[in-house]
Amino acid sequence: MTDNEMMMEIKDANLNYLMLAQQMIRADKATAIFRLGISKEIADLLEGLSNLQLLKLSSTNMMLARFRFDDGAILGMLTNYTKERSLAMAHTAILMAGQTAEAIA
Repeated sequence: MTDNEMMMEIKDANLNYLMLAQQMIRADKATAIFRLGISKEIADLLEGLSNLQLLKLSSTNMMLARFRFDDGAILGMLTNYTKERSLAMAHTAILMAGQTAEAIA
């Protein structure tokens, strides 16, 4: 994959992420904040963006979505489940709920 192709893939992923995030926020803000791992302020900002603003924001050469599982235990629960998948998912949700939303510096 060339650098140009990679940049186009990043821009496409960013646009898809932003559109999905905005749709989730508009449907149920509290749930979206939890599932996206963002603060209320960021949710309010994303909710108010126009289509043109979404397009401009998605055109950056950096991924806007971040892999949230810095804790190996959480990632392990999601990937190495046994018979009790629903229990692992519930435990993961509880642990994720205890994490603070990311701040944008």
